Amino acid sequence: MSTVYWIRRDFRLDDNPALFYALQQNCQHAVFITAYDTWREHNHSGIQIDFIERHLNWFSDQLTKLGIKVSFIECDTFDQQISQLSEFCQENNITSVVANSEPELREKIRDNKIAQQVNFTLYDADTILPYGSVLNKQNEMFKVFTPFKKAWINVLKQHGFEQRYLAAITVPSNELTKQSQFSLKYEKQDSSKWPLAHEFMQHVLPRFLNDKVIDYARDRDVPAIKGTSGISPYLTIGAISPKRLVYDLLSHYPYILEDIKAPIFTWLNELIWREFYRNLLLSFPELNKLHDFQSKFEGFNWPNDQAKFTAWCEAKTGFPIIDAAMRQLKQTGWMHNRLRMIVASFLTKHLLVDWRLGEAYFMQHLIDGDLAANSGGWQWAAGTGCDAQPYFRIFNPLTQSEKFDPDGSFIRKFLPELENVPVKYIHQPQTYLDSFGDNSYWPQIVDLKEARLQALDYYQKELNRDE
Repeated sequence: MSTVYWIRRDFRLDDNPALFYALQQNCQHAVFITAYDTWREHNHSGIQIDFIERHLNWFSDQLTKLGIKVSFIECDTFDQQISQLSEFCQENNITSVVANSEPELREKIRDNKIAQQVNFTLYDADTILPYGSVLNKQNEMFKVFTPFKKAWINVLKQHGFEQRYLAAITVPSNELTKQSQFSLKYEKQDSSKWPLAHEFMQHVLPRFLNDKVIDYARDRDVPAIKGTSGISPYLTIGAISPKRLVYDLLSHYPYILEDIKAPIFTWLNELIWREFYRNLLLSFPELNKLHDFQSKFEGFNWPNDQAKFTAWCEAKTGFPIIDAAMRQLKQTGWMHNRLRMIVASFLTKHLLVDWRLGEAYFMQHLIDGDLAANSGGWQWAAGTGCDAQPYFRIFNPLTQSEKFDPDGSFIRKFLPELENVPVKYIHQPQTYLDSFGDNSYWPQIVDLKEARLQALDYYQKELNRDE
C-alpha cells in the first residue's frame, strides 16, 4: 500500500495530522496541485499567492529531507485537480491519498468527488476544537458569538484540545537534498516583508507573548503602533496551527481561561472569533455563496454608486482615516482590524454599496484574505450577518479617526500629502488646505449627516418593502 500526501493550506511540520499519518505509512510522495482559475474566481490576492509560494518552497525542502518526493502539478480548476490527482495515483501505483480538510463548500464538493475515485482520508487541522464540538442545547451551531464563546471555553476546559501532533516532525539537516523551486503562475505581489512562518514563530511570536499581549486590549485599536500579533496571514494559509498558538498562550498564562475579562484574554478572543466564523461556514453552506445570514436582508436593491465605490477603492473619499486605511491595504496587503471595521461601515452605510463588492475588493488585496473571516466581518459591518452590529449603528469616520489616531500619525504615514497639516485639522484638512490654495487633497464625497440619514431611510425602506 502506497500513500501520497496532498499539500493544501497546511505548510507546517507541527500539528499536521495528514503528514503525520502519511509518514507512518512510509509515504514517499507528496503533491501540490494548483487551481489558477478557481483561485482567481475566489479573488485570492497576488500577495497571498506569493506568500503561499514562499511557504510551499520552504515546506517542499523539509519534505525532501524527510525522503518525500514533492510533485508539482499545474491545473486551472478544481475539476482538473480531481482528474490530475487520479492520474498521478495511477501512474505512481498510489493506493491512498491523505490530506487535511478544508471547510469551504466548493472544496468539500471537490473532496467528495475525489473520494469516489481514490482511497481518500481527511484529517481536521484547521481549528482549535473539532468542527461541530461546540453546539447549543438544540445540538445546533450557535448564531450569536458570546454564547458560542462561553460554550467554547467550557469545552476547552473540560476536554482540552488535541495535542499529540504538536511536537514538530524532526527533519534531518541535509543540504544536499534541497528541492527545486516551484513558481506559481499568478499575478503576484511581493510578500517578502512578512517572514516565513518558522522565523515568525522563533522571533516574532515570543516577543509578542512576552511583551505585547499584556497591552493587546489597549493597543490593538491604535493603527499607528504595532499592537497586534500579525498572525492572521499564517493562519490563513495554514503555515501556523491555531492549536500551537493556544498551547503557547496557555504556557505563558495558564490561568487565562479563568479570567476572561483580563486584557490578555482579548487576543484569545480573536482566535475564538475565527473558530466562530469557520464553524458558521461549515454549518450554513449558503454563507459560502455570500448570501446574507439574516434572510431579511437578502435581495436588497443596493444603489451601488460606481463613482463612490471607485473613490473608496482609490483612497479618494476625502476622509483621511478612510483613505489612509485603503492606501495601507493596497501598498502592504494588510489593514489594521479597527480600520477594516471603519472602512466597511463607511462603504455599506454612508455610501450604500453592497458589502459583497467590498468583500471582493478586500480578498483581491489582503494577504490574510479568508472567506470565513472576511465575509463574516463584512456582514457584521453591514448589519446583515450573524451577530452583526445593528444596521442603525453607523461608525462616524471622523470620531473614529479622532479617537484611534488622535495626532494623525497613521494618517500621515500613508497620506504624505497631509504631512504638514497641523493636528487640529488633520482629520478634516480641506479647510486648512483651501486657505493656502492647496488642492493636493480631495473634497469629501459625502456629507456624513446626510449620508447617515439616507442610510437609515434606505435600510428601513428595504426591510419594509414586502410588507
